[in-house]
Amino acid sequence: MDSWETKLAFRSTNRVVRPFEWGLEWTSDWPKTAVPPRNGHSPSDYLRELNRVAIQNSDHWFDYQSPTDFSLNGNQLSFTSPVVTPYPENNRVVAQWFPAKNPSGKAVVVLPHWNAPAGGHNGLARGIARLGISALRISLPYHDYRMPAELERADYAVSSNVGRTLHATRQAVIDVRSAYDWLEQQGYGRLGIVGTSLGSCYACLVSAHDARIAVNVFNHCSTYFADVVWSGLSTRHIRQSLEEHVDVSTLRELWDAISPVNYMDKFAARRNKSLFIYTKYDTTFLPEFSRDIVERMAQRGVDHKVVVLPCGHYTLGETPFKFIVGYHICNYLKRML
Repeated sequence: MDSWETKLAFRSTNRVVRPFEWGLEWTSDWPKTAVPPRNGHSPSDYLRELNRVAIQNSDHWFDYQSPTDFSLNGNQLSFTSPVVTPYPENNRVVAQWFPAKNPSGKAVVVLPHWNAPAGGHNGLARGIARLGISALRISLPYHDYRMPAELERADYAVSSNVGRTLHATRQAVIDVRSAYDWLEQQGYGRLGIVGTSLGSCYACLVSAHDARIAVNVFNHCSTYFADVVWSGLSTRHIRQSLEEHVDVSTLRELWDAISPVNYMDKFAARRNKSLFIYTKYDTTFLPEFSRDIVERMAQRGVDHKVVVLPCGHYTLGETPFKFIVGYHICNYLKRML
């Protein structure tokens, strides 16, 4: 299994080792309530303080003005992201719409994995729609339709640029919350979310800050954003740049505001239902990280189910595991939503 996992992880040959950057310029458009005065702090100390204040005021940090230009063309929904970036492509959110034939007022938003292709997870969305639950598969920031021309991978979503990674994650959360605005406008009242890998992290942050979500599916899960990047097989090229400037404990603090662990109490207060899926041989979201978040959720009384599959991160997308995980996701949504 480890050999198969490693082979799949390194079939991509276009990973780029990019220079380390603090990325303070990416924090300039944050809400004033989430930006402390600079006061001569070093970049590291200032980012630590930014994260602390953002967590303390997370309802404001993840707040937004709902888009007014939702446009559905065939099965493709698009709208302007409430978060502005220097890249026009990334500023336009694109989502694939899979309406159920007999609408039941139930809908889920599907968040793909990091570097998922444009058609990735559409099969899952179609399967969910067949259950009578409409599905909206959203393109993450800097992915597929939203990828700037100079990129071959979604490098700007997760990278050794600390501030930009924070910014991209905040944008993802706000874009997804905007998608729920559209679903509500269409009359959907019972709402869920399905996130895979990076999409799972985003989904957890969304659920902690949006009371409309009743059911969650986290396909791969972890407590700390930094730990996954630091220890993951697929992010070695990012760590190569990071470790020349920070250690993992420092990186945790620099990315605290985008780590699910810091919103556990807020998440638990929603009293929704959650499915946590992880794999026994995962080399990207290490199993101990997944067990950690499940244990913390259990301690807070979160209504949840856990599924552990005998494969790895990348092998989960291969036969037969992709069908097994698809069954668990669809079955849970059918019963709980």
